Amino acid sequence: MRARRDEYDEVQTARRLKVPVTTWRWARHIGLVPEPDVGSWQWSRAAVEALDVEAVRASEPRELVSPWEAGNRLAQALGTPNEADRVPAVSGYAVERLIALGLLLDLSRDHKYPKNHPDQVAELSARADLPAILAREARLGPEQAADRLGVRRVEFEWMRRLGWIDPVFYGRVRFGATEAGAAHVPRFSTGHIDDPPQQHPDIDWPALRTLSEGQRSPLAALCTGRETKTAPS
Repeated sequence: MRARRDEYDEVQTARRLKVPVTTWRWARHIGLVPEPDVGSWQWSRAAVEALDVEAVRASEPRELVSPWEAGNRLAQALGTPNEADRVPAVSGYAVERLIALGLLLDLSRDHKYPKNHPDQVAELSARADLPAILAREARLGPEQAADRLGVRRVEFEWMRRLGWIDPVFYGRVRFGATEAGAAHVPRFSTGHIDDPPQQHPDIDWPALRTLSEGQRSPLAALCTGRETKTAPS
């Protein structure tokens, strides 16, 4: 005789309730499912047996949309529809950043192919601060980030070493025609790049922005005694 299970993760619970994991996640999001009572990701048998199974099943999304489609809907709602052969007003990357910020829920089990609930996309599109949120999440490469801060690349690299700025993801860039020439380049959000001057008012930012080639960065002194990698040149 097979022993009765006493603890369930989301996949096991969805299987027991005979619903897709996407439905389980949405039911949890709208409050039909309590928070895990066994650790961070598991529910006790008692908690699972106490669920309103029919309500969970009835919450199944009528459709799921990809980041690309969610971006199209958000762009349309903002009055700047995405157009073919143009940089999208709201890209799939921007939607993935909204997921990372917790503003959209990824209902998929495959992080490479997120899925969103259309109702949540519609609710987000009505937020007055959505344009400002999206503007903060625009992506920049290292050179663009340094230019936006108005500093040399070396200052930007010292800021990274100090932990003031971190990449939001790494983009794969190919140099040349072969895979051997591909590299993963850090990408940064515009909002994160704009934050250091406000977060570190003790730094003389005007002076930092006037340093010329060959002058030592004052940020280097802040790293003294820290465990760091090879100093930027």
